[in-house]
Amino acid sequence: MKTLIHNATIVNEGRIFVGSVLIEDDKIVEISENSEYSEYSEVIDATGMILMPGVIDTHVHFRDGGQSENPAGTFYSESRAARAGGVTSVVDMPNTKPLTTTLEALEAKEALAARDSAVNYGFMLGATNDNIDDLLAIDPKRYAAIKLFLGSSTGNMLVNNPEQLDHLFRDARKLIVAHCEQEEVIQANLANAKREYQGTPEETAALHPKIRNSEACFLSTYHAIERARKYGTRFHVAHISTATELSLLSNFDLEKKHITAEVTPNHLWFDDRDYAELGNKIKCNPAIKSNDDRLALWAALEDDLIDTIATDHAPHTLEAKQKPYFDAPSGIPSIQHSLQMMLEAAINDEALLTLIVQKMCHNPALLFGIEGRGFIRKGYKADLVLVRPGVKETVTRESLLYKCGWSPLEGQTFHTHIERVWVNGEDTIGNGEALRFSK
Repeated sequence: MKTLIHNATIVNEGRIFVGSVLIEDDKIVEISENSEYSEYSEVIDATGMILMPGVIDTHVHFRDGGQSENPAGTFYSESRAARAGGVTSVVDMPNTKPLTTTLEALEAKEALAARDSAVNYGFMLGATNDNIDDLLAIDPKRYAAIKLFLGSSTGNMLVNNPEQLDHLFRDARKLIVAHCEQEEVIQANLANAKREYQGTPEETAALHPKIRNSEACFLSTYHAIERARKYGTRFHVAHISTATELSLLSNFDLEKKHITAEVTPNHLWFDDRDYAELGNKIKCNPAIKSNDDRLALWAALEDDLIDTIATDHAPHTLEAKQKPYFDAPSGIPSIQHSLQMMLEAAINDEALLTLIVQKMCHNPALLFGIEGRGFIRKGYKADLVLVRPGVKETVTRESLLYKCGWSPLEGQTFHTHIERVWVNGEDTIGNGEALRFSK
C-alpha cells in the first residue's frame, strides 16, 4: 500500500519546507519538494498543515504491570490517548505492580504491550537497593534505560545505599535516568508542614512546592551529577523543575554530552499560581514551582541546556486526587495534549516549532538509541503526525481518552488540531511495535 501525503509543511531536522512524503507499507520511501500525483492507494492533500515525525515520549507511567487492572490507567487506554495526541512511541517507567526490576517482569510487560498498545513501546528497568548486580547482567539492548529514584515517589523505589549507587554509576552500560529530589529535605519539610497544617484550611496543594522545594531538587541533582562525572556515566535528569538546577547543565551538542536533562510540558505550562484553582490536579513530583522557574526552563530549553521534552504522564483516579492534600497522590495525566501544549507556544514562531520537533522527536531517538524513528528520513518507520493549525479545539471531559477520565486542562482551548497520526505506516488503531535500542 502506498500513501502520498502531498503539499505538507514539513518540519524536520531544523528545516521547514513544503513537500510530500510517500509511505509504502510501514516505511517512508520518498521525501520530495516537487512530488507529482501518481498511482497511489491514497493521496492526502495536506496543504496548510504541518507534517512532523511522531512524538517519542520517553517518560510515561501507563500504570499497567499486568498483575491486575489499574483503575487509573492501562496500556490499552493510555496508548490510545497518546496516539490521539500525536505520540507514536513511548517508554514506560518501572514503578508498576509488579515492579519492572527483573528480566521476568520486563518480559511480562513486553507481552502485555504487544497485545494492547496502539503505539510503539519500550521500557525502563528500575534500580533498587537490592538488584544492582542482577540489573547490570541483563542485555542493555533489551531496555531503554535504567530508572533511578533518588527521591521517593509512587511505587516507593527509593535507592539510598551509597555503595550500591557507586556500583551502579561505575558499572552501568546503559543510560541512567534519575528522579532527583533529596529525601532528607523532603521528609523534614513534610513533617513540619503536617504539624502546622494537617486538618486545617491551609492544607492545600500550595504546600507542595514548599515541601518538595528547590533545595531538595538542587541538592539531589548536584550529588547525582557529581557521581556521574566521577565515573563518566551517561546520566539523564528527569523532569527538571527549578532554575537553580540549570547551573549544573551544559549546552554542548547532544552527541558530546554524557549528562543531559528533560523537562515536562506541565512544568513549562503551569506555575505555583495555578494551585489556587487546580489544587491536587497539578500535584506532581517534582512539584510545579514559581513562574520564574517556569520561564527559566523555557530559556534553558531554547539554549540547549535541556535536551528532551517528555510528559511524565501519570494518571490517578479523580477520587484519589480529591482527597486532602497530604493523602492525595502525585501525578498528572497529560499525554493526550502534550504536543498541543507545546505547539500553542510556537504559533507564528518557526524557530520554536523546529525546536519542539527536535526536543520531542529527534533528541529522544538519539539519546535513547531508538533505531529508525524520530525523523522524517527515507527508510525510516512511517511514524508521522499531521497537524492542522488555526483550529480552535477545547479540552472537555468527554474528549479525554484516559481511563482516569480527567485532566487539569479541561476548558483549555488550543489552536491546533491533530489531524492524522501514522504508527508504522498505519493511521488506523492497531498494535504498536517493540522499540529497538542500539545503545
